[in-house]
Amino acid sequence: MTRLIVAALVGGVLAVGYTTFRVWQQGDRDDRRQADAIVVLGAAQYDGRPSPVFRARLEHAVALYLDGLAPYLVVTGGKADGDRTTEADAARRYALDRGVPASAILVEDRGRNTLESLRAVGVALRERGLTNAVFVSDRTHMLRVLRMARDQGLGGWGSPTTTSPVDADPQRWLRATAHEVAALGAYFLTGGTTGD
Repeated sequence: MTRLIVAALVGGVLAVGYTTFRVWQQGDRDDRRQADAIVVLGAAQYDGRPSPVFRARLEHAVALYLDGLAPYLVVTGGKADGDRTTEADAARRYALDRGVPASAILVEDRGRNTLESLRAVGVALRERGLTNAVFVSDRTHMLRVLRMARDQGLGGWGSPTTTSPVDADPQRWLRATAHEVAALGAYFLTGGTTGD
């Protein structure tokens, strides 16, 4: 019995270590390329103003769009309890203010977490005959985003923002990494997500 417990503990430590390595490895890669769309994952907004984390994602996604990487920019994110607007609406206004035409912006405004948003994005893209995208989020989030996108039948490449406040704060970065390791574990074990 002791050997079994030790083996399980060693296996758990190895799995966590490998997942952590993969989170960091994917976050350090920028695989931007021509695609059908650019998808920016939502984050907190305050009464229509993107939080610093969300703003960093949006700045990067808008820059990719303005560089001609894709004909569509997809903004995502629903609203938290008590919010008057959605993350997607705040993102849409941000993109419009920076020169992205309304006709190029697709909106997913119901997802309350990464999986819900990516499921809806998959449907919206397929309805338009679009099959792939460049996904924009924080470095620590990219591995899970790309895995979930692939599971939705989307070809995808990551282009993480390099200006997120999370990257500038070692404690926030470690918490974000731990969150992603746990969220990936939950996703692989149950097909669910941890409510982010």
